[in-house]
Amino acid sequence: MVDFIVTHIYDFAGFALSAATVAIYQLYLRWRNRRDPASSALYGMNAARVAWVEGVMRDGRDILAVQTLRNSTMTSSFMASTAILLIIGVLTLSAQGDKLTGTWHVLNVLGTDSSEMWLLKLLIMLFDLLFAFFAFCLSMRLYHHIGYQINVQKDLRLDCTRPAHVAAELNRAAIFYRVGMRAYYFTVPLLLWLFGPLWMVGATVLLLFFLYHLDRAPRRDSDLMG
Repeated sequence: MVDFIVTHIYDFAGFALSAATVAIYQLYLRWRNRRDPASSALYGMNAARVAWVEGVMRDGRDILAVQTLRNSTMTSSFMASTAILLIIGVLTLSAQGDKLTGTWHVLNVLGTDSSEMWLLKLLIMLFDLLFAFFAFCLSMRLYHHIGYQINVQKDLRLDCTRPAHVAAELNRAAIFYRVGMRAYYFTVPLLLWLFGPLWMVGATVLLLFFLYHLDRAPRRDSDLMG
């Protein structure tokens, strides 16, 4: 095992650097959200979902609730189905590793082109896609349950029919969807890892630059004018 790590030290170093960078960014994001929640796009969407649930349950807009939840469920279902297709594609690549390693490593500067490392990279990508699949499935499950909770008459004796509880479940479903999308995003560095560790590190930096702007709340008109 030690000899395998030493032989492929650049590949493992590239993966460790990318994973550590993503973890540090997530810790920074949590810290920023706690310090200034209004600066986070997640905070704004959570507040909007809470207000939406309260308005739907207060005004009895059942058709709007069903249509919106159906759209959310269909989106999660589509992403879960796409994850399955990508998993099949990764399994197909793993069966052809001895034929493709030479071609995929043309641009590899520091990494090795061994078939064992190729299979390990595909295995990590497979676990990432499986994680995304289960996250989207859990999101679908919660959207399905919320469809019943949001359309019943509020009963103060049942916590599950309170708007606050329904809104919390909706935000929980959105968290699973967000986690699944983050797993999707990370497949880009993992895919470029097949070309070499430098490609993976570069893709991770570009990904975090994209996520940094995606996770920020839209700037206020006063900020833009100032």
